[in-house]
Amino acid sequence: MNTIIRKSMLSVAGLAFAGGVVAGPIAAHADPVDGKPVAVAVQSAAPKPQGEQSRITLNDEQTANVKAIIAATKKAGLPERAAVISIATSLQESKLENLGHLGDKNDHDSLGLFQQRPTSGWGTPEQITDPAYSTTAFLKGLQQVDGWQDMALTDAAQTVQVSAYPDAYAQWEQQATDLVGQYWNS
Repeated sequence: MNTIIRKSMLSVAGLAFAGGVVAGPIAAHADPVDGKPVAVAVQSAAPKPQGEQSRITLNDEQTANVKAIIAATKKAGLPERAAVISIATSLQESKLENLGHLGDKNDHDSLGLFQQRPTSGWGTPEQITDPAYSTTAFLKGLQQVDGWQDMALTDAAQTVQVSAYPDAYAQWEQQATDLVGQYWNS
């Protein structure tokens, strides 16, 4: 057996033993629910935000868009990290405002929370300006990125968005993390 597998097996066995030592006395006095084993989730710490962070005060529309992004993320069966990346991306692209065509301010046909373009295949203008649809489209793109869960936020967002300002997403990571923490379970 190679060393990595052996060490992994020993680590798992050690965690199982330690969990039994700690939970054993508590579990011995607990009423059985249905006799099925209970799964315990272990989460790693979220990556530390990169660089200087920005923050804006959200109005009701922006807060509703945060909730729509979280709902679409949950519906897709993705973890909180996907919602953090999505919200940070939308903060950078539109400040969480569902933007229509910006006319002379915009030389492209970018629309919605993520500034997606109909001519780039993101969907129709009506679809792109639907927060649930645009978030789902973004998440589908994110899922195509190998290792997105462990990437720096700005790298994951940039791989999906292909922005002219690839490092700009990072400044919104802390606020996005805070928003997901605030609204994920509400």
